[in-house]
Amino acid sequence: MPLLHTHHIVDLYCWIDALTPAQEKQTIGRPQTLTDTETVTALVWGTITAQSKTMRGVYDHLRRYHAQDFPRFPAYTTFVRRAHECGERLFAVLSLLLSDTEAIRIMDSTMLPVCKLHRVDEHKTAKNIAQFGKNWQGWHYGFKLHASVSLDGRLSGIALTPANVYDAQAMVKILNTHCKLAVGDTLYGARVMGTIVRERFGTVIIAPPFPKQRKKIAAPWQIALLEWRSKIESVFDYLKEHMHLVSSFPRSVAGYMLHYLRILLSYQIMALCKER
Repeated sequence: MPLLHTHHIVDLYCWIDALTPAQEKQTIGRPQTLTDTETVTALVWGTITAQSKTMRGVYDHLRRYHAQDFPRFPAYTTFVRRAHECGERLFAVLSLLLSDTEAIRIMDSTMLPVCKLHRVDEHKTAKNIAQFGKNWQGWHYGFKLHASVSLDGRLSGIALTPANVYDAQAMVKILNTHCKLAVGDTLYGARVMGTIVRERFGTVIIAPPFPKQRKKIAAPWQIALLEWRSKIESVFDYLKEHMHLVSSFPRSVAGYMLHYLRILLSYQIMALCKER
């Protein structure tokens, strides 16, 4: 993580303001306490510096250390409402910052449980949207993050789905025509989806053989690329262990989406700043 100082919040504000279209001037109603750019800046800065599991933790950190940067800093309920209103802008900024022109990408998925398995019957927040999914760690109930990253760990493509969506089916969402080589585990070696991706994007999928395959020819450069798969695992580990991507605190599906968006955007900004 790059070394941050308090004044960098102004740099972040200017960067986000330059990336997004100007907010329409409010002509009726009570003036907003935070503009859209200020709200996105507050969410990202609070997520990066406080690394809190909850919106309350982000809010308390901003209130304590950055009240002078937001002269009309609102009450907590107003802050949460403004954060939800800026969900589309968060997504727009994240989309603009994705490293989606990378020719070589590593792809994988990770489970985002919304609760423990023994609490599934009591969990109503994501009912009928969250699903059961299974990986090498066992069964999970919730969502799944599909992602492709560059060789240095920047997010290149992302997709959020219920946990029961097969990994290979998400390749059309996390790859594009810029990607010429995509490296994944055995689940991405499915022939049908590989053909679809090759015809649609011109992308070649590199994946190890299935357990039942006795032989699969691979050139030395392909073997070298397969060894880079641990890079995306380290990205997922940082998102989940350090930035608390997995959570059961949101009280609505929109709350879950806001939680995931602010953390993914914050991670991407840190990854981009690390290059400088």
